[in-house]
Amino acid sequence: MRLTEDPHRRLNPLTNEWVLVSPHRATRPWQGEVAPLGTAGEPAYDPSCYLCPGNARVGGTRNPAYTSTFVFDNDFAALKAATEPERLDVGGRGLLVAQGEPGVCRVICFSPRHDLTLATMSAKEIEPVVQTWMEQFRELDAVENINHIQIFENR
Repeated sequence: MRLTEDPHRRLNPLTNEWVLVSPHRATRPWQGEVAPLGTAGEPAYDPSCYLCPGNARVGGTRNPAYTSTFVFDNDFAALKAATEPERLDVGGRGLLVAQGEPGVCRVICFSPRHDLTLATMSAKEIEPVVQTWMEQFRELDAVENINHIQIFENR
């Protein structure tokens, strides 16, 4: 395990709780930029958006011309499926105990339209999103080493 590159959990010796650490995510393209609130509406398609249909993502993978929901493994996932669950005690004193944490992080694009959010979608437009959530939950629940599934919207 490489503590500066691989996802792992670290034991907090004061609370005896594990904390997830994903150091490799520091290479993500977005680093906390704060954009001003726009007054004009978003376009239905943004040629510079990594998530829009047909556009290239940061790593070069091109999205298909999707017409409903679209799911893909996160290019900068907090967890990686191939991570070995190896345990490491740096210095052998229990001050820095880490364990590799395998997992899967996926992105679900709710709609091909760049301008829609869940809050602005109609009930009919939200139905495929909920169906996709259920499909993903069932699929990930069947994976042996996945013990927790969290679905959330990150905007």
